[in-house]
Amino acid sequence: MANPIPNLFRVPELKEKILFTLVILLIYRFGAHITVPGVNVVILREQFGALSGGILGIYDMFVGGGLSRATILALGIMPYISASIMFQLLSAVFPTVEKLQKEGEDGRAKLTQWTRYTTVVLSVIQGFSYAAFLTSTGAIENPGFIFNLTTTVILTVGAIFVMWLGEQITERGIGNGMSLLIFFSIIESFPQAVARTYESFTAGQITIFAMVMLVVVLVAITAAVVALTMGARKIPVQIPRKVVGRGRIREGQKSFVPLRVNSAGVMPIIFAQSFIVVPGTIAQLTGGRFPILVEVARIFEPGWVYYITYGLLIVFFTYFYTAIIFNPVDLAENLKKQGAFIPGVKPGARTAEYIDRVLTRVTLPGSIYLALVALVPFGVWSLFNIQTFFFGGTGLLIVVGVGLDTVQQAQQHLLLRHYDGFMKKGRVKMRGRSRYV
Repeated sequence: MANPIPNLFRVPELKEKILFTLVILLIYRFGAHITVPGVNVVILREQFGALSGGILGIYDMFVGGGLSRATILALGIMPYISASIMFQLLSAVFPTVEKLQKEGEDGRAKLTQWTRYTTVVLSVIQGFSYAAFLTSTGAIENPGFIFNLTTTVILTVGAIFVMWLGEQITERGIGNGMSLLIFFSIIESFPQAVARTYESFTAGQITIFAMVMLVVVLVAITAAVVALTMGARKIPVQIPRKVVGRGRIREGQKSFVPLRVNSAGVMPIIFAQSFIVVPGTIAQLTGGRFPILVEVARIFEPGWVYYITYGLLIVFFTYFYTAIIFNPVDLAENLKKQGAFIPGVKPGARTAEYIDRVLTRVTLPGSIYLALVALVPFGVWSLFNIQTFFFGGTGLLIVVGVGLDTVQQAQQHLLLRHYDGFMKKGRVKMRGRSRYV
């Protein structure tokens, strides 16, 4: 299994999963190019260009340019992602939500149902807000109540349809459906960016040295993201010898608990970027009617203040989100129930304190590393005046993380198939009858 790629389509089950996933993604990308009725896309793209550096630009990247084209799937999977994040945050505040997360399959099913209902509510709110934004751009042929109502309904139905597509990929395809939809939305603009960069290079706007640095930085950032995604601190765990059943003895085992260097994933960058660009985006959408927002937007224009604040916010939100999704007390209790322990550490509260201390130390370099991954592209593109291509830390983290996760799932299918074939080939004769081992 040195090179599993040729074997992907030789396994019937895996082949069906891959083809099903590709068909769903093709449907998603087709719907992402159908424009909402009554919108002049040319005028919209001109008006949208002024807001591309704000939170709308981030959102537009996650939905594959759907906002800038006013497509029927413009909201994408983001309402569902927002609802999921909302319930993750609520679990740290409300014991009822946390209890549902621990109740097994029934609790998760009920929580999923709540997330779907919340997705519909968020889709209606975001759809109506986007319809109002479209009216303010002057790109609407017949603005009014009818346009706002029909656009809100179309966008809400589109968001629900995208949510269903993502769930279908997760259940019947390969990889996480929600993540794959964002993955393909981000890389959708990559070929266009490459083409524009090449045109600028042939026109003499970008030097050969800048082009070389562009490739070097992209490779280096990708390698850094892979290292950050795969990096983990392994805490050794000892499982003692135990008597099982009728005198059977299960030998002791040595294992480990991996604490990821970046447990929070890309969420700190999204939170930090959203937090820092919200005042400027609101000021632009309201036409500068709030002087305080205009002043805040001016202070946080790209520069030293912006970069320092952005980096500190990433570090802060890395700790914040890690504390929400990772509970050392629960991990310590699970180890205690299994009879496992960390060598040299007492089970229970001491184990939780030890894990929390290690996690705090591991998260610090991870958060700084994450901030550098997010900030380095800004400096490089600005230094060499590359305006036609930007594939920053946020997009790379999502693309690399989702890509690695999908490849690992495909390898697990191949590994299971490999062992299954090995087991079926082994035969043992017992009492004159042929049995499979």
